[in-house]
Amino acid sequence: MDSLEARTDSLARAASLRNPLLNSTLWTQTAVEYEGTARQAYRVAEIMMQRALADSQWTASVEQAADGSDAYRDKPPAVVLDVDETVLDNSPYQARLIRDGARYGSESWAAWVREEQAAPVPGSRSFAQAAAGRGVQVIYLTNRDAPLEGATRSNLAALDFPVEDAPDAVLTQGEREGWDSKTARRKWVAERYRILLLVGDNFGDFVAEADTSVSARRAQGRSFREYWGTRWIVLPNPQYGSWEGALYDFDYGLSPRQRLEEKRTHLTPKRSQ
Repeated sequence: MDSLEARTDSLARAASLRNPLLNSTLWTQTAVEYEGTARQAYRVAEIMMQRALADSQWTASVEQAADGSDAYRDKPPAVVLDVDETVLDNSPYQARLIRDGARYGSESWAAWVREEQAAPVPGSRSFAQAAAGRGVQVIYLTNRDAPLEGATRSNLAALDFPVEDAPDAVLTQGEREGWDSKTARRKWVAERYRILLLVGDNFGDFVAEADTSVSARRAQGRSFREYWGTRWIVLPNPQYGSWEGALYDFDYGLSPRQRLEEKRTHLTPKRSQ
């Protein structure tokens, strides 16, 4: 290795040591606590699914619950699962970003998805298989773009996740007209199924308005306190999500340093009242 290559490698290593994703990615990839939390979430999900199947009035859909109609009670049951960091573990992609001193980009993300090498989040496969075994339709509702659906399906199928269309098991962003938001796709599911559970790692996997301020998100989350751990099952994701964007008002044009400065203002050095 010549001196220029050595210096470049040294700078890359130094940058990776300062990367804000380092701890969260290592936690996801190495911590017994992460695996335990994920398996715990899916075991709770299976218990709640059994309760939901026994109660025809049960729905995890805010839209179905608020409709005032009980028509959903006669619909076939389904569980709705997010994909990334809920069913499929993409931490190797995050590890590459750290190693290469890079930031998330649509091209590098698409290349990773097309490798079809994501592993299952602990507990997710057994839960999906248990749901299918009980006659519950498994719906994968993801913000992966429509051109990535084929690779997503192949990755899921290779890992023995049930991917049976009735009529569509994998709902991607932009796949149909008006399907840019998860809300529109959840509505499509709610029109066809009684939604037993929503499972995800991001607030937007459960509600329509997730990209709001920290305080607004907290208030909205508390208003649904009876849903958490019963109808809504949340997986841990300290790497990214709307929780992070809320810390800098979803201004993705900010530099990494500016984002960190904005994040720092949200630290609470004393007990909140």
